[in-house]
Amino acid sequence: MHSESSTTNPTAITDTAPERRTATSQHGIPAHEPPISLSSADDAGAGQSGDAAEQLALDAALAASLQESAERPRPSSRMSPPPPTTPSPPAFNRITEYEKASTPPVRRREGPAFEIIRSTRSPGDKRSPIQALPNEVLTHALAHLSPTDLTSVASVSKRFHDLVTGPHAWRSAFAHYFPGPDALRPDVLGNDDDSAQDVVRSERRAFTRLTALASWRSEYIMRTRLLRSLARGKPVQAIATPNSARSGQSHTATPIITYSSQLFTTINHLHATFGSGLNKKLPRFIHGADDVGTATTSDPSAVKVDHWGLSDPQFFLQFAERFPGDSQYGLGPGEVVGVPNVMDLSQPYGMVHGEGSPGGMAYYRSTEEMRGRFLLFSSAMSTPELGIPRIASINEAVTAIWIAKSASLLSLTEGLIGILSGSSLGVLTAYSIGSSGNANNRDQRFGRGEMTVRWVLSPGVPIISIAVDAEYSLKRHAQNRIWAVVLNALGEVFYLTKFPQRPQIERSIKIDDEGIERTAWLTGRSVYFNIVDSSRRAARPDPYGDPAVDGSYSPRSSWNGMCLSKEQIKAETHEVEAYANKKPKDVQRACFGWDMRRKLEVDFAGDDANNAGESVVVFDCGLEDESVAAVKRYTRCRFQDRSSVGSASTPLLTSASTPSSAAPSLFGNTTSTISAPVSTFSIDRLEDSLSQDGFGGSITPRPMSEEWRESIFEFGGLKSVQILTTTIDSSVYATQTMSEDPLLSFSGRSSASSPSLTPMSPTEPMIEPADVPGQRARLFAIGTKTGSVILWNVRASIPKAAETVNTIAPISIIHTESPQISCLAMSSLYLVTGGNDGLVQAWDPLGSNIQPVRTLNSRFSSRARRRLVQAAASPQGIGINLFAAGALCLDPDPTVLRGMVSLGTHLRYWSYSSSAADQYKSHKRRLRRSERGSNNGGHAFSGVTRSNLKDYISNEKLELDLEKRQRRKDAQRFAGRFGTELLDGSEEEMVAYAAMLSQETLEQEAMRRNSDTSTAVSTDHSTQATGAATPVGSPSPRLSTPKSDDELDADLAEAIRQSLTSPATSAYEIPIRRAKPKGRKMSSARPSPRVSPLLGSPSKAGEMSDLDFALQLSLAEEQSMRDAGEAFPALSSPGKRGGKGKGRMG
Repeated sequence: MHSESSTTNPTAITDTAPERRTATSQHGIPAHEPPISLSSADDAGAGQSGDAAEQLALDAALAASLQESAERPRPSSRMSPPPPTTPSPPAFNRITEYEKASTPPVRRREGPAFEIIRSTRSPGDKRSPIQALPNEVLTHALAHLSPTDLTSVASVSKRFHDLVTGPHAWRSAFAHYFPGPDALRPDVLGNDDDSAQDVVRSERRAFTRLTALASWRSEYIMRTRLLRSLARGKPVQAIATPNSARSGQSHTATPIITYSSQLFTTINHLHATFGSGLNKKLPRFIHGADDVGTATTSDPSAVKVDHWGLSDPQFFLQFAERFPGDSQYGLGPGEVVGVPNVMDLSQPYGMVHGEGSPGGMAYYRSTEEMRGRFLLFSSAMSTPELGIPRIASINEAVTAIWIAKSASLLSLTEGLIGILSGSSLGVLTAYSIGSSGNANNRDQRFGRGEMTVRWVLSPGVPIISIAVDAEYSLKRHAQNRIWAVVLNALGEVFYLTKFPQRPQIERSIKIDDEGIERTAWLTGRSVYFNIVDSSRRAARPDPYGDPAVDGSYSPRSSWNGMCLSKEQIKAETHEVEAYANKKPKDVQRACFGWDMRRKLEVDFAGDDANNAGESVVVFDCGLEDESVAAVKRYTRCRFQDRSSVGSASTPLLTSASTPSSAAPSLFGNTTSTISAPVSTFSIDRLEDSLSQDGFGGSITPRPMSEEWRESIFEFGGLKSVQILTTTIDSSVYATQTMSEDPLLSFSGRSSASSPSLTPMSPTEPMIEPADVPGQRARLFAIGTKTGSVILWNVRASIPKAAETVNTIAPISIIHTESPQISCLAMSSLYLVTGGNDGLVQAWDPLGSNIQPVRTLNSRFSSRARRRLVQAAASPQGIGINLFAAGALCLDPDPTVLRGMVSLGTHLRYWSYSSSAADQYKSHKRRLRRSERGSNNGGHAFSGVTRSNLKDYISNEKLELDLEKRQRRKDAQRFAGRFGTELLDGSEEEMVAYAAMLSQETLEQEAMRRNSDTSTAVSTDHSTQATGAATPVGSPSPRLSTPKSDDELDADLAEAIRQSLTSPATSAYEIPIRRAKPKGRKMSSARPSPRVSPLLGSPSKAGEMSDLDFALQLSLAEEQSMRDAGEAFPALSSPGKRGGKGKGRMG
């Protein structure tokens, strides 16, 4: 659209153009209109202006502008301007005028106009003018204050106290400090429209809160303080133990500790236990490398690695080493399926490792054992009548692995589920980790690593990822929530809401391996894995129309609730065996979407207030050729089925009672109704299923319908994205459902106040999820191959219907200096990125600063970038990168700033003080060398007994005296160097004075050097300018014209000739200082020409030439030789000499 012109072209306006009256605004601001030339006809028809008249005026303006006879003078009216004397404008101006005339002008939105009016006040009026401002203006002003200033303002009056303690001021302050996703966009920031800025600032922020009963006040204060503490990087002061206090050890903690893991290759798995709530303790870490299948544990406080894992002799080969030349991930010819070895760690329970090559096995080592064991694999047994298919273990590879991280799931399943293993044939197997407290049933004890449950989910299609809810509880189980999610290579998502039930077996009966496997298959038939409908496989079009090939269909293990006959179970088992024997190329030929490098993240705590809301996020990484990266989310929704209200009957409140749509059986002529598993009876579920309008004379609750809705996450304009790593916020309050949230399920209201919490009034309404600070959001992020990190909210809005798909924009995009992002970790406070160059940085995901809050490691990062570029250009490639950050682990409590990153084979642990933001720079004394109560009083009281505890004050006094003495020495040094004792000021003033003196000295030195340079240059120029006029007799040894060697030899010969023919008395009087005889040779006694006053003194009128200077030197040398001969007479003859020896006998 064209901009509005400031002047009006007279040829574009006709005399018959009607007047457009300007409507007066309610606030006294007239609407902006372009200037229009009025005539008498305009005044006459002003009252009849309308849409038709306006259109006629535009047509008349167009006709007037396009007239060919524009040179003829136009008839002017009484108020019209004089006719123009210039010719008609060119054609392109006419087109522009036509576009302006046909397009309504864009009116700039203007805000209210303010005018400052001085008010007269009486001398006795003591009222504050700020009290006259409305609450909206005061709240906007208070939003720009710091937390300390807000606390001070709250003490002014009751009105200010209500404004400060209310949520509006703190929410506005939070929005100003954390601008949100759109505030960093240059197009928004460059827009002068105030309305756009108001929209950005008033947008609700999506984040996870830091504390349990958080308010906008506490969230703002806590988040800003923690970010400042992280930026300062102060260490946490270690707590002195009694043993260390008696021994006199120092307790000064260091913020960062780096030590070796004792492993032979790069670490890419980390897990730790930090404790929770009041049970906070020192963390313990377990770290492993899936390349060789080894893991170790360590204690950062001891800065050493434990012996666990170092004596295990097991090393595992990779698929590329066992099958050289074959492509990984089922690509290439598609004959075999192989992946790199997989691993999962659990600090309480140990490690589990899976071989990703055909014939591979799972290996488990408990933390209570120094050596591990291989888990039971498929024995190729087959019992079709019982639904047990034949699985060839020689073609089976372990492609996904999981081990329990907490005891919650172990206790709920009575020890059945401790380890999950997914194979390349689509088989999911569960193992027990043995007896651990109350994790096992009293009646049935499972051995360590014993096979417990087996399912066939997608025969012939590998299982590539497994996710299990670590916070699963009995309450979630009663709400029928998901606890396990499985993803296969075609992108199909399977989920489970029930726990398997093992058949009762007498403990006295010993079962062999075949019996254990048979029992595991029977246990798996007690529950059923559901599939997300929108994630089902898509079949390739069949050009030949072969009905025997259906790419959209796949059999899987049924369950006992289907009530299938033995013939149907047998037919199903044979079909599963046939699909399991298919090769990867057969599946790729029949179906779209084969990708074994997908990643999976699950939000088990998502809630839609109907005991559902879980979100499954599937990442298509786009690492293969002709593949495109994509991020999809499948959200589970439950709602009241209002279509079946009239025909609804009382449902049985038992498990497996909610029927789904009846489908014809695949294994017989009869049909069977397949019932989906539902939750058991619970009061909470019954209350949720009842609504206010659901009591139409009946107490029958309405049935609940379930469906999955799909969303797509955008990349924010980034092109050719390749995803390398993912992470999701695993903080304490990010993993809680609405029923577990203490802010939503708080039974009472608090009337107490605290420095960081907003007091709650008993009359306030119950808080809603949308009113919670951050809206109970949960963030997740991806790391790309270009060094960028993209963040989204996994709990963003979902589509209104299952048939539609919505898109979600990213919350933030972070561009790091690393070439690639190798690992990520996130908490509710900050995001940590690790690059393949070893650069580890902490960022604020809410965008308070576009720069990293703190760099946790940058050593060798620049060198690593250069070597990575060199290695990538070599034929061998990069290989093992010992610079890269392999894995990250953060404390789930966001208020505790500690975590660990692996750098090659080394571990880097950080622990920063959460209160470092309040520790401003001061001149406090440093930490004493000993703690109170220690036997070691320092270097002045070492080696004494307990009686010296009374001398603690003396020790402190000695330390103070030493510090005073040091300060006195520093003051004397400053006084002697800069003269600071002449001034009576503080230390800062003295330092400023010294800096001023130093600056003045530097300037004087620079001026002196410049003056010397200018003097030398001027002298050289003057000498060269007067060189031609200088007589021959005036010597000029400086800056003379250089002569050739022949000329110099001729001059030297002439000087010698004149010296030989000259008389004894020379006309030149050159005083020669004779050297004192010291018994040296004659040659060393010659005087230096520097003693000549003609060479060094400027008293002579002229300067000597080269020839005269040579003559004077020769005369001086001759005179010195003559004098030297007189000073040293000849020795006596041999006959007259005396002394001892043979000479006396001559």
